[in-house]
Amino acid sequence: MLMRRLPRPVMGVATFVLMLPLVVLAVGMMVPAMLLRLLPVYRLQRVCARYCVWNARRWAASNRALYRWLHDLPATDAYGLLTTEGALSRDKSYVLISNHQSWADILILFACFHGRVPFLRFFLKRDLLYVPLVGIACWAMDFPFMTRKSAAKDLETTRRACAVFREDPVTVVNFLEGTRFTEAKRRERGSPHARLLRPKSAGLSYALNAMGEQFAGLIDVTIRYRPTTRTLLWSWLCGEQRLVQVHCRLRELPRELLHGDYRDDAAFRERFQHWVNGLWAEKAARLDAAPPAPTE
Repeated sequence: MLMRRLPRPVMGVATFVLMLPLVVLAVGMMVPAMLLRLLPVYRLQRVCARYCVWNARRWAASNRALYRWLHDLPATDAYGLLTTEGALSRDKSYVLISNHQSWADILILFACFHGRVPFLRFFLKRDLLYVPLVGIACWAMDFPFMTRKSAAKDLETTRRACAVFREDPVTVVNFLEGTRFTEAKRRERGSPHARLLRPKSAGLSYALNAMGEQFAGLIDVTIRYRPTTRTLLWSWLCGEQRLVQVHCRLRELPRELLHGDYRDDAAFRERFQHWVNGLWAEKAARLDAAPPAPTE
C-alpha cells in the first residue's frame, strides 16, 4: 500500500530500475550456456536451451513478485484481473494468441501465465535479435525470428522451431495483428474493429501444420487496458494498469485446420482465415462490451 502512494512517475522509474538488474542477472547466468550452444552438438544445444529456459522462468517469477510488491497486485491473481475459461496445465503444449497494444503485453503475459502453462515462446521480428541482452537470450531459448518478408523463409523457420518444441511442453505465442495496435494503423489497414487490427493467419497456420497434434488447445487471450493519457508501457510501469483486464479462454483446435497448405491451397487458406476472423470478431465484441476497469 505504501508503494501505491508514490507519485506515478516515481513508481515508473522505480519499476524500470528494479526490473533492469533482474534482466542482466538472468542473461548473465545464461552466458556459459549460450557459448556452449555454438558447438554443433545437438544434444548439448538442447541441454543448454533448457538451462536458459530454467533461468528465464526464475526471471519471470522474480518479475511477478516485483510487480506484486510495487503495484500492489491481488495475491490471488498473477496480474490484475485475470479471467480464465478452461483448465490449463504446465505439462501440456498450447498455442496462444492475443491482441497486441504495447510492449507491456509481453510482460503481462509472462506474469499471468507463469506457473500455469509451459514457458512462453514468441514469434519475433528478426530485428529484435539485435536488441541488447534480450535478443541473444531469446535466440538461446529457441524463439523463432521471422523476416515478415519471405513466406517461404518464415515457413521454414516455423517448422524448425516447432521440430525443437516437440521435445518439451511449450506455449507458442503469436500476436496475429503482426504489430502493435494504433488508430492510424487501424485506418490504414481498413480494420472493421474499433480496437483491433486485421489478423494475419499465416504464422498460426504454419505452427498448427507443424505441431497441431501436440497442442492441447488454443489459449485465446484478450487484454484490455485502463484509459490513460500516457503511453501504455509507461502507464503500466507507473502502476496505473494494476487492474488491467486479462481474459483467457481455452479453445479446441479444429482438426480439419491442423493440416493444410496455407501458402498454395487457396481454398484451405480461405477456410483458415475465416476461422481466425471469427475469433477476432468475438475478441472485438469482448473488448467493446467489457465494463470499465474498477477504479482504485
